[in-house]
Amino acid sequence: RVCSGEGFDRMSGASGIAVGLNKGHIVTKKTSAPRPSARKGVLGKRTGFVRELIREVVGFAPYEKRIMELLKIGKDKRALKFAKRRLGTHLRAKRKREEMGDALRTKK
Repeated sequence: RVCSGEGFDRMSGASGIAVGLNKGHIVTKKTSAPRPSARKGVLGKRTGFVRELIREVVGFAPYEKRIMELLKIGKDKRALKFAKRRLGTHLRAKRKREEMGDALRTKK
């Protein structure tokens, strides 16, 4: 067996041999800093605070109120369908339904 030799490094997969599946020099992997693109979509402190403040001052949009009414009477699927028609995608609709459900729970 080539893999069981004493130059084999399991982490990098290299065996130090010039042929085979794990061919190549045995090297130590360099750890690089995370790229800025890895943060994409993560909510910042300031943005979260501003959105929360606006929600507090302005309240809910009419379609959001209707979604909450549908959730109150237990029509979850209808609320999802309504949200999907207004927002365009299934995933956005699911998020909005969850958000409105959370708003209802905190209101009580």
